[in-house]
Amino acid sequence: MTEHNCKDVYALLSEYLDRELPADTCDELERHIQDCAPCVEFVESLKKSVALGRNYRPQVEAPKIPPAVRESLRQAYERMLEERKRQ
Repeated sequence: MTEHNCKDVYALLSEYLDRELPADTCDELERHIQDCAPCVEFVESLKKSVALGRNYRPQVEAPKIPPAVRESLRQAYERMLEERKRQ
């Protein structure tokens, strides 16, 4: 990754925020982000999105899937897996 390549920074941000990158890569990202207004904006937006996702609580419980529909979906899934094996 070059220090000034925003696309590389964007590609690594999720891993960076999850603390899954080596320290030297984090240091390089932080140096770039510090001096790059678009990356600062993107990081802040990503942090907000992650926080919203973690705090989301649905207001309405999802409807139960009827047993016949569930079985039909299971069979379709199994057929798809078998087709993939044949390819």
